[in-house]
Amino acid sequence: MLNERINPSKILEETIDFVKNSLKENINNITVERAVIGIFFSGVILSTGHAGISATPIKEIPEAVCCPSSARSMPNAGHLTERSVLKYLNDATSKIPMKKAMGIAVLSALSSYCREMELTEGYEMEVGVDALERVDLRDDTYPVLIGAIGPFLRVLKKRKKPFSIIELDTRTLKADELPFYVPPGKTGEIVPKADVLVITGTTLLNGTLEEILKLARHDTQVVVVGPTASILPHAFFKRGVDILGGDIITHPQKMLETLVEGGSGYHLYGHSAERVMVTKK
Repeated sequence: MLNERINPSKILEETIDFVKNSLKENINNITVERAVIGIFFSGVILSTGHAGISATPIKEIPEAVCCPSSARSMPNAGHLTERSVLKYLNDATSKIPMKKAMGIAVLSALSSYCREMELTEGYEMEVGVDALERVDLRDDTYPVLIGAIGPFLRVLKKRKKPFSIIELDTRTLKADELPFYVPPGKTGEIVPKADVLVITGTTLLNGTLEEILKLARHDTQVVVVGPTASILPHAFFKRGVDILGGDIITHPQKMLETLVEGGSGYHLYGHSAERVMVTKK
């Protein structure tokens, strides 16, 4: 299914160019060895042994039922392995949500490969650190949350201070969270008021991230978190992101087996993946 709402992403385009330029001709020989589309996340393992992950955009493909529209939602089903990573990188900028998600997962895996080959610099990465724990939440701080990030919502509610949450699907919010809800149509009004702006990485999938970043004040602490944000950070930092919180896959095969069984991030951490916090050097 083609989603015309998905905007082009310079962050993805620049990161793809960075990876291609870093790996040079070596990238031509890399293929996807295994691919899994799970309920919550999708993942890949490359022929290099590196793995990557992205959110599965289930809500972006409402026509994914047993009919021809399902085939359009994932046109490469049955042919995901032994496919060149270059084709997946082209898919990362697609308007077909599922193709885009798999492309981001491959970009995530290639980002890990670049790190291992020491082809990147200019940032610090701390493994085993939850980026949300480094968010500045002093008493006078007004936080705005883009996306229903459960662990951070719990922190904000315990704080008993004003905050706002912008979320596309109010069904993901609990009753005591609804008073803080702001409809997406008011994003341009609320984001500039934020002292702290925490954004889900799935905004990379629906193409809204860059417009949100443009609305943030220069003195706002901007944090982008989630498995979908597990790619190289340079293009994020260029656009005002202070902290990037993603994942690093420690046991690729176990990660994919967990996704096959419907696992979420809670099932990955400490078993087949670790959180990482990335900041500028």
